Amino acid sequence: MSLFSETLLALLLVAGGLFTFIGSLALVRFRDFYTRLHGPTKATTLGVGCLLLASTGFFSLDTGRLSLHEILVSLFLFITAPISAHLLAKLALHQKLPSLVPLPADPDQDQPLLRDKED
Repeated sequence: MSLFSETLLALLLVAGGLFTFIGSLALVRFRDFYTRLHGPTKATTLGVGCLLLASTGFFSLDTGRLSLHEILVSLFLFITAPISAHLLAKLALHQKLPSLVPLPADPDQDQPLLRDKED
């Protein structure tokens, strides 16, 4: 492997590790369910994507063939992570989990979601 490809793979590994760490730290540091859901969903997905891209590059350069296993795992990850986060957020809203900001009113009740401000 050339120095350029090794440097690129090392940068992808470091970026993947940093994003994964930031997503994990967000899971621990944030105070309510909704913000805890947001951090790992975004940052950890990007981190694992960088790690899988580095793995694809390494094995493709090492064997001389395109490594498709990691690409398939990345596609599965990028499709399922937002869907599962969306479903978890909808369930949390349905269960009325406490939040740092006020939750929107239930549309089945006759309460407006936004109140008009009077001057």
